Amino acid sequence: MSGHSKFANIRAKKEKNDAAKGKAFTIIGREIVVAVKEGGPDPASNSKLRDVIAKAKAANMPNDTIDRGIKKAAGDAASVNYVSNTYEGYGPGGTAIIVRTLTDNKNRTAANVRSAFTKGGGNVGTTGCVSYMFDEKGQIIIAKEDTELSADELMMMALDAGAEDFSEEEDSYEIITSPEDFSAVREAFEKEKIEMASADVTMIPQNYVTLSSEDDVKNFGRIMDLLDADDDVQAVYTNIDE
Repeated sequence: MSGHSKFANIRAKKEKNDAAKGKAFTIIGREIVVAVKEGGPDPASNSKLRDVIAKAKAANMPNDTIDRGIKKAAGDAASVNYVSNTYEGYGPGGTAIIVRTLTDNKNRTAANVRSAFTKGGGNVGTTGCVSYMFDEKGQIIIAKEDTELSADELMMMALDAGAEDFSEEEDSYEIITSPEDFSAVREAFEKEKIEMASADVTMIPQNYVTLSSEDDVKNFGRIMDLLDADDDVQAVYTNIDE
């Protein structure tokens, strides 16, 4: 695993400016629409919606904003239909990049993603060209400052709920699950009112790459900035060691 603090990265993202927070809310808002259309507006019978609501709360989205999003998606049959797409490619210095999108215009999104790669000296590849370097896993991060429970107590709770792995960092705990068991493990922590800094199904690199060239670092940053600025981009996964 990477040596850097995952919780520090999460906290830094949460403390960014209002534009960054707005982007996060846009991402989650679209996920709410898709979850409601696929499984209905009742979280009790829609596990995907429960997961998105938990993600929204971890991102400090107000409850009334969440509720409005659910009601709007449930009551507007003519609302936008979002289509998900995944792009894979190579960044500078041998980095691997996976981009997940949710869009109402696939042509626009494809052009924007390719442009981001190109401007940073990378290129979009074929499906599967880099995803084999990652494992799809549920990942839950709990900040030590947010819980009074010991590492052993949290580990037993996680493993009893079906988690695959538990690890301790300087400032946080990381719980890894299979994608199928993610909801059950997350809900076990939620039931015990344990605050989670983040909880999502993600792509975890099997190995990490360190960029040594200043040009590579600059170009990689440009790709990330352009993707981050695109509202159609839901998530970006890389194997760079930050």
